[in-house]
Amino acid sequence: MIRSPQHRRWIIVVLGFLSATNPLSTDMYLPAFQEIAHDLHTTTASLSFTLSSYFIGIGIGQMIYGPLLDRFGRKKPLYLGLSLYIIASVGCIFSHNLEELVVWRFLTAVGGCVSTVVSMAMVRDLFSVEESPKVFSLLMLVLGVSPLLAPSAGSFVAAHIGWYGSFLILIFLVGLMMILAALVLPESHPGDPTVQLTPGPILRNYWRVFRDRQFFTFALIGAFSFASLFGFIAASPVLLFTFFKVSIYSYGLIFTSLAAGYISGSQVNLLLLRRFANREVLNIAISFQLVLCLTFAAVTWMNWVTLPLVFALLFGMLLSIGCASPNATALAMAPFAKKAGRASALFNTIQIFLGTMASVAIGLIQIKTMFPIALVFAIPPLVAGVLLYYKKNSP
Repeated sequence: MIRSPQHRRWIIVVLGFLSATNPLSTDMYLPAFQEIAHDLHTTTASLSFTLSSYFIGIGIGQMIYGPLLDRFGRKKPLYLGLSLYIIASVGCIFSHNLEELVVWRFLTAVGGCVSTVVSMAMVRDLFSVEESPKVFSLLMLVLGVSPLLAPSAGSFVAAHIGWYGSFLILIFLVGLMMILAALVLPESHPGDPTVQLTPGPILRNYWRVFRDRQFFTFALIGAFSFASLFGFIAASPVLLFTFFKVSIYSYGLIFTSLAAGYISGSQVNLLLLRRFANREVLNIAISFQLVLCLTFAAVTWMNWVTLPLVFALLFGMLLSIGCASPNATALAMAPFAKKAGRASALFNTIQIFLGTMASVAIGLIQIKTMFPIALVFAIPPLVAGVLLYYKKNSP
């Protein structure tokens, strides 16, 4: 399937771009929250529900695509989902109120989430278990272009075109991804006509994946760690606009700089994997994340917050998440070769479900200080640490 080292590199690049669909879809329009809130006659905090609906759409959509990928192969469902994404993005542009935007964002997510499921499944199809953590880290390097560029691009577009311009750019980029996928990606799984698509067999197959002890443990560890990232995305407009009163341009610059921490984590992971097993690297990363989140909670409780201090703590938190994520993903997916589509879908659904809980918490809590936000960041890695301890000491 992989014809040459150059083809291998191109496959990783395209899979990385596909993985970036969901981060692009959130990061691109965050800087325009104030303008969107004004045009739709709502508040910046209420717009966090458009993020929550997007995350819910990802969770539901991935459960649908899992069996479709195993039944029909990887590429046909990919084209179907990305086409839905484009149609729903047009709906976002023509939204007249918050409720309409929430619905269209949900449908955008149902379409766009196929890209993440396909990327993970293809890594499992095309690369060995030993190679997978390194490939996932390389995907994160490509994926990192989105949080590095999207907020700044979104700020520029919001200031010069309007908030709807971000959705026009996303439509163009997803169309380009469809062309690249058709030209570069092989069909890594020919499809299995014996895979049943009725609800009963689908749920039973997901249950078989979920009850695998290795999958269950590492999927939850990865998802709880990643939930802090979802909380950060939802809370960043409140943190930076409300508490620190930054401008729209400063928001894009700060968000981009913080996103560099997440990308740096994936590259730190590559260095650590030269000396340590992926389980050891996961232990280190989760521990580091927990210490930083608890420190953030402590300084916000005592009201010792300054922008440089908050920036340093959040940068470290995102770096540790970027280091933990590839290892948790590879360890959870390792037992599944024939069911990679369903395992990928279920892994991402668990991740999205817990991340959505974090983003909904940001939207619901009364934010008068930063301390409640810090708690939303700190609780997930605490649970992940407990699960790691349980896994380490269980037979």
